This record gives sequence, structure tokens and C-alpha cells, in this order.
Amino acid sequence: MKRKNIWLGLSMSLMLVAAGCGNNNAAVNNGANAGNTPANATSAPADTGSADTKSYTIAISQYVEHPSLDATREGFLAALKDAGIVEGENLKVDLENAQADQANNLSIAQKIAGDKNDLVLAIATPSAQSIVQKVKDTPILFAAVTDPLDAKLVSDLEHPGGNVSGASDTNPESITRLMNFIATQFPDVKKLGLVINEGEPNAVVMADIAKEELDKHGIELVKAAITNTSEVKQAAESLVGRVDALYITLDNSVVSGVDTIIQTANDNKLPFFSADRDTVEKGAFATVGFKYYDHGYQVGEMAVEVLKNGTSPGDMKITMQEKLDLILNLKAAAAQGIEVTDAMKAEVADPDNNIIQ
Repeated sequence: MKRKNIWLGLSMSLMLVAAGCGNNNAAVNNGANAGNTPANATSAPADTGSADTKSYTIAISQYVEHPSLDATREGFLAALKDAGIVEGENLKVDLENAQADQANNLSIAQKIAGDKNDLVLAIATPSAQSIVQKVKDTPILFAAVTDPLDAKLVSDLEHPGGNVSGASDTNPESITRLMNFIATQFPDVKKLGLVINEGEPNAVVMADIAKEELDKHGIELVKAAITNTSEVKQAAESLVGRVDALYITLDNSVVSGVDTIIQTANDNKLPFFSADRDTVEKGAFATVGFKYYDHGYQVGEMAVEVLKNGTSPGDMKITMQEKLDLILNLKAAAAQGIEVTDAMKAEVADPDNNIIQ
């Protein structure tokens, strides 16, 4: 299939990225850090800690506020700070948030296109699509994007060309591993409920990968569609009695209203699985993933290369998360009536940091 071929190409490119990215991947881990300090901090961007007398202006277009996207932005700015580019000193940041409104999103992109910036960061797929459409002469980096090819941000992961590059926050392996975990450790789950905004391409891509894997195990993926965050609670409640567990992708509209899904899962003793660590820390039971702070830090390192060394984004490979781990929340397990077995815990490579007490 077309989408399968896209992800095959993405996975093949990852092998090349791993061999050639050097420090760009040094700050990325599977969530093994307990705090917001990237792994291998000694491999920070070039000129770390040195004074930078030049001043910079960066515009950030973020689609919506929620923990994963906020952590991405924080990690990005931390990488710049470690390289001597500090907000309030020699860095001016124009932060624009669309609040998950596509009309706002387009207006923000048009505004940024008319401003003078040294670099633009787009956080989440809808923001990246609008920025790439409108901003033609300024270097662009994207983060928290599921599939840069499907979103038509670039046409080549190895050699993006033009003024665009960035990092994908999804490795298809993370989805397949989580679906396999559900099938293996939860044999009573025959129907998995998914709250989804199918207007978000990233959510559709991930749902398709999940469905393909679930089909192998004879598990049905049951969708409850929404168009905005205000509908999340009703959609989650509509799945009660029809499914044996709940799941969400990196769906911005859904993640913004995830507290209502957590409450529904707890009230009805439904295991709740997510696609990101931040949601597990909030109250979902399990994911296979990493820390978004580290993901943002990785893109921040790319920004340092652009700002300090004049590297063109079009010459920088699209990167992807490689080191993944199963992450479990034991408090969420108790709230959702889940018995956490030794077999489940054995699948966590770094239990000290990825089994949340």
C-alpha cells in the first residue's frame, strides 16, 4: 500500500540517519532521564556555553497547548540556550499558538511569512503544513510531526531540499510494539476504542498502522470520531460498553482533552493506552515512547547548526526517534483495574525511569 511504502522508506532512511546524524541524535533517549535534561548532555550543540554577540529572532508556530507540544518547545529553547542563544539576551522569540483552530493556524502562518525572522519552528503537523505553505525564504524546522512525507512537508527524508527540515516524533515500531503488548498481555481485549479527529493527517496515519497490527491479532479497532476538543468527553463515553480498552494516537485535538478520557477509563475500569509518555504520566496506563523534551532538544540542535553555522535545512536529514521503551504507570493501572504482572514489567528496558510509581 502507498502508506506502507511511505513508512518503509521512512524506516530505511532512519538507518542512514543513525549512521550519519552524529550529535543531532545525542540528546534523544527513550525517556531514561528523570528530569528535563537530555541524555548525553556532553554532546550539546557546537559552541555550547560560549558567548554569542549576534542577536537572533525566531518565530514559533504551535498548533495547540498540551504537555507533549509544550515539552517539545521547552526542549528546543533549552538546546539553543546551551549553545549560547538565550531568550531575553540575544534571542527574541515570537510564540504563536493556534489553539487548535485551523483559521488561526493559517493567519499565524501568514503573519510569520510577513515578518523578518532568522528561523521558524513549526510544532505539530497542521502548523508545519501552514508554515511550509506560506514561508518561502526563511529557514524552517518542524517538530512533533508524525509523517513528513504524507503531510507533504518534504519529498525526500535524506535530502529535503529547499528551506525545510526537522524531526518526526513517530517511529512506526512504537505503534506496532504497543499493539503487540496489548494483544499479548491483555488477551481479553477484543475491541480497542479509539477517539480520533480524522481531520488530523497524523492521527489517521497512526490509526492505520495500529489497525494493521491489530488485525493480525484479531482485535477490532472501534473509532469514535470528533472534530474538536470539546467533543472528546462525549466520544470517550460513547465507547463505554462497546470496547474492552481505550487508545489514542498523537492527535492534538484529542490529547488536549485527554483528562476526560482518563476519567472515563478510571470510572469504567477500562485500560487506557496512549501514543506518548506525557499522557501516561498524566494517567494513561502504557505507551511505547520517549520524552518530548528530548525530541525538542534534538530539533534545537538542528537550529543551532542553521543559526551559527549557516547550514541550510534542505541539506539536513529528517530525523526520527530510535530508542524506544515501554512506559507503565502503576497508579493508572490501579485506577483502571489492571493487574500489572511480572511479564509486563519485564518488557520495560529501563524500569527505574519508565515504570512510573
